[in-house]
Amino acid sequence: MIKTFLIDDHAVLRDGLKNVLQAEATIKVVGESNAHDRILDNLKSSNPDVVILDINMPEKNGLDLLAEIKEMDPSMKVLILTMFSQENYFYRAIELGAEGYVLKDSPTSQVIEAVFVIHKGESYIHSIMTKKLIDYHQNKHTASTKAELTDREKEVLQILVEGLSNKEIAKRLYISETTVKIHVSKIFRKLNVKSRSQAIIHAVQNKLITIPPK
Repeated sequence: MIKTFLIDDHAVLRDGLKNVLQAEATIKVVGESNAHDRILDNLKSSNPDVVILDINMPEKNGLDLLAEIKEMDPSMKVLILTMFSQENYFYRAIELGAEGYVLKDSPTSQVIEAVFVIHKGESYIHSIMTKKLIDYHQNKHTASTKAELTDREKEVLQILVEGLSNKEIAKRLYISETTVKIHVSKIFRKLNVKSRSQAIIHAVQNKLITIPPK
């Protein structure tokens, strides 16, 4: 059972999302809040697997709360669900350790998929944000990296940008899923990153991948 906690100042949205999530047999909403002062205590007591967090809230900025959550418990996974598609919010959320970033105009099925994906220890980035990231850095001059990736690791990294799971990468490259996990682990270590989203940002910024033409 995946325990989730909803943080959003709009009660109607929370109620709707709660109903959608709990329609899934393996997801349970263990708490919800509008980000009041005792929110960290509530999170600690309910111990959710995935926190679904809005950015724009009157009582507490979502990004500030994200930083506090990660400081309290780095292993607590956070999915940002927001209306903000601007790159600065996205970059900051990833920098602070968010495992997922989904826009509020996405289908509810995508939110559910994101919950499952980040619960498995992977990252989930809305396709629009990935495209914005690539577009933003396509012609931007960035420093070269000293990371020495093998040809196979570069190949895996290239596919990571497409958002494929370990299972899908294994199928495409005709290797085992365990081998993919080993490659991904080595890529993270060499790039000094902790998540797929951070690896994607690093890869684009340092031109470690081939960016497809627009």
